[in-house]
Amino acid sequence: MAGVLLVTAAAVVGTVIERSNGSLHVNWPPLYASWFPHLGPGTPAALAVGAAVILHGPSLAARLPWRRLVLAGWVAALAWTWSLALIDGWQTGIARRLTTAYEYLTVIRRFDDAGAAVRDFTHHILNNGPDHWPAHVAGHPPAAVLTFVGLDRIGLGGGGWAGVWCLTVGTSAVAAVLVALRALTDEPTARRAAPFLVLAPSAVWVGTSADGYFAAVAAWSLALLALAATRRSHHPAAAALASGILFGLTCYLSYGLTLIVLIAGAVLWLTRTLRPLPFLAAGAGAVAAAFTLAGFSWWEGYQLLVERYYQGAAAVRPYAYWVWGNLACTVLITGLATVAGVRRTLVAAPTALRGPRPSAEPPRNPTDRLVVLVLSVLLAVLVADLSGMSKAETERIWLPFAAWLPAACALLPTARHRHWLAAQAVLALLLNHLLYTGW
Repeated sequence: MAGVLLVTAAAVVGTVIERSNGSLHVNWPPLYASWFPHLGPGTPAALAVGAAVILHGPSLAARLPWRRLVLAGWVAALAWTWSLALIDGWQTGIARRLTTAYEYLTVIRRFDDAGAAVRDFTHHILNNGPDHWPAHVAGHPPAAVLTFVGLDRIGLGGGGWAGVWCLTVGTSAVAAVLVALRALTDEPTARRAAPFLVLAPSAVWVGTSADGYFAAVAAWSLALLALAATRRSHHPAAAALASGILFGLTCYLSYGLTLIVLIAGAVLWLTRTLRPLPFLAAGAGAVAAAFTLAGFSWWEGYQLLVERYYQGAAAVRPYAYWVWGNLACTVLITGLATVAGVRRTLVAAPTALRGPRPSAEPPRNPTDRLVVLVLSVLLAVLVADLSGMSKAETERIWLPFAAWLPAACALLPTARHRHWLAAQAVLALLLNHLLYTGW
């Protein structure tokens, strides 16, 4: 009920503000979307996939061999996300998403000399700079646009391949979160969470947004860290090194995703070890060194981004609305089942954080460990929200955090799982059929 009231309040108050002075710069607050009821070629598939996960997801998650479950989770997420994207058709839903004036593909030719473009990257961030970058290129470190430059170089150029890349890689976050949950809590907890990770409404934006791809890179960084810290990997040092490389890449894909360090801290606290840290630091340091030697300064880029951010719509978007309107967006991308799971998380938090043990010792109970993990994600969201650097569009920007929050649904009563899954599916279907989303 609280989630419904929050979204309703954000929609009503946001509509009043937007109609009175246009300061929100969104057509359907709190989402960057327009009212556009429609059906599409993906509609039958979306209905079929949603029904299949609702009816069979919990039982399959309970009995499939673990490795098959992880693969099945990714495949199901692919099917769900593809079908939702194709409600808007191939061109509108996938192929053109990353070719608009704000997006990465518009500047591919400016990277014919990639070395020179990276060295000169910061000179084009500000709106009043020479030949300034489009909004999304300017708003991210160069690894984001270099991903699409790389795809173009190997013959996978254009919006279609870019969309397929983001959708395919982005949905792998489901597998990454499952791997991390099993390592940090236990297998039954991960199995209970699996159908909710698949059927999350955030799939509407994972297909097709570059932030879905960023979410998967961040999720695999944390999953590998969890494997290294719990020594579930046969080669924990290699897993920690790979985690560091992906963490470094995450930071050079999006400035704001440095906040996953808060979740990484929770992983290390839950596992009571600092053994992975040297390898983690080496991997992240190698990525940072490579970009620095190539001529890009992360800190200079971030400072210029803050200035560019307030040269645009952020200068007039009211913080007083978005500081809570963003949370309404989070309800929409994670679903009411996740809200119910988060409520149980908050209720259980005092016991999970204190409990009958020495205060410095992490909890051993799988439920308490899940609570701590979800709390770390909520903390990252809170910091991002209060920073004022995410005023609107968080249905896209916060996908890397939204990938983890449905894990809280493992706390819901098993007997009610199908009901909650139905609520998730209905929300996603309504969002994609009633609105034309901007991403």
